[in-house]
Amino acid sequence: MTGAQSLIRSLEAVGADTVFGIPGGAILPAYDPLMDSAKVRHILVRHEQGAGHAATGYAQATGRVGVCMAT
Repeated sequence: MTGAQSLIRSLEAVGADTVFGIPGGAILPAYDPLMDSAKVRHILVRHEQGAGHAATGYAQATGRVGVCMAT
């Protein structure tokens, strides 16, 4: 198991169902197992700051874990 696979499995284990982010740079290897996950969906944002704000708003509105993936 790779570190990227472990990251996504850990997100699944804590019940995270949505990740906000933008692929690129150092986080790019994590996107392969993320796209293979049936439990976690990805929301593409236009800017990394937007991903952080979206994850915060999602967590506050739903009570679930808010996840931002950025470089």
